[in-house]
Amino acid sequence: MNNSQQRGAAPARTARGGERSRARRAELIAIGRKLFADTSYDALSMDDIARHAGVAKGLIYYYFANKRGYYLAIIEDAVTELVARADGGRELPRTERVQRTVDGYLRYAQHHQAAYRAIVAGGVGFDAEVHALRDGVRERLLGSIAEGAYGRRDIPPVARTALIGWMSCVEGATLDWLGRGEPARETVVALLVRLLRETLRAVEDFDPSCPAPPPDA
Repeated sequence: MNNSQQRGAAPARTARGGERSRARRAELIAIGRKLFADTSYDALSMDDIARHAGVAKGLIYYYFANKRGYYLAIIEDAVTELVARADGGRELPRTERVQRTVDGYLRYAQHHQAAYRAIVAGGVGFDAEVHALRDGVRERLLGSIAEGAYGRRDIPPVARTALIGWMSCVEGATLDWLGRGEPARETVVALLVRLLRETLRAVEDFDPSCPAPPPDA
């Protein structure tokens, strides 16, 4: 093999190594999401995590530095999935897209309750980094709802305040629904979508530059 061939082989090996590293990190995050779904943060030690994952504790330290770093990576992964689910369907009509956004949000909360509660509650105690992740997901969801309602993400203060209020309502209703297990998810979706329509009508009353979309938009 000549020098140029050898030089060409190194990036390929590096790329394969990077893919394996990303895959192993993603695998550890997936294991962590299951562990923290069933057990509280304080009840899990790094030894417990390593034993459940079937790996040496040093491997977890290699990827995440410590338990808190591991936990934050799990929450960030959950945030990414939640936003991806809620932000889909851009090709749909506005009304259908909003309904899909709310339904995707509730489906995620229903199937990933521990991660959802951590995102909404802000993590373990007052954790500034988890709060920052929570605020980030709220901003991205706010943008998605604004785009679905108005076709744009830059909205005036009155619209922002109203939509933030609606999102707080969504979080509270979702937590109550998860705790009670009723009514049916479809009913909760319909209720929250109707509340959003009323919120958008109220915004229009205060700021005509943000007209509420027609029901069949």
